[in-house]
Amino acid sequence: MRLIFLGPPGAGKGTQAVRLEAHFQIPQIATGDMLRHAVLEGTPLGLKAKEYMDRGDLVPDDVTDALVAERLGMNDAEKGFILDGYPRNVHQAQFLDDMLEEQGARLDRVIRFEVEESEIIARLSGRRICGVCDSVYHIVAKPPKVDGICDLDGATLLQRKDDSEDTIRHRFEVYHEQTSPLVQFYELQGLLTHINAMATADEVFQKLMAVAEGSR
Repeated sequence: MRLIFLGPPGAGKGTQAVRLEAHFQIPQIATGDMLRHAVLEGTPLGLKAKEYMDRGDLVPDDVTDALVAERLGMNDAEKGFILDGYPRNVHQAQFLDDMLEEQGARLDRVIRFEVEESEIIARLSGRRICGVCDSVYHIVAKPPKVDGICDLDGATLLQRKDDSEDTIRHRFEVYHEQTSPLVQFYELQGLLTHINAMATADEVFQKLMAVAEGSR
C-alpha cells in the first residue's frame, strides 16, 4: 500500500501515520523529521536546509527529491509506505510518479487532512520538545508533570523556532500557496480523499482505516 498524507503542519499527519504504520507494517516516511535529523547532525544537506526551515520556508525541490528517492530505495519501502509531508507541489508529485513508474509501482490513495488555521496555531505554538530525547509535549493537551521539564530525563523543554506564531502563520500561507495545484493534480487522477482532521485522533484514525482498507 502506497499512501500520501497532505495537510498543513500541525494537522496530525505524523500522529496518524505512526498508527497506520503499526497496523499495516509499512514505513512512515516523514520528510520533515529526516530533514531535522540532518540539521542536528550538521550534514551538508542539513546545513543547506536549515536556513529555509528557520524562516518557515519550504526546502528546495532538489534537496527534498533526493532525500525521498534515497529513502524509497530502502528495503522496508518495497511493499509500501506512508509519505508524510511529501510531495509539496506538482513538480515533486510528478517526480514521485515517474520514480514509481520506473519501479512498476503506483500510488493507492492521497489523503488530505483539513484543519482551520486557528487550530493549527493552537496546536503548534503550544508544542514543546525535549532537547535530549526528542519527546513531544503540549502545554495544554499533553503538559509535562513539571512545567518546562521532560518527564523522562529531566531535561529542559524547548520550543522549536518554527513553532512561533508568526512562523506558523507564514508556513500555513506557504503551504496553501504551494499545494493548491497539487490538490487538483491528484483530484484529476481520482486519488484524493478529504478527511476532517478537526475531529479526535481516534475518530480521524477510524476514517483513515476505512479509506486505507478500501484502497487495497
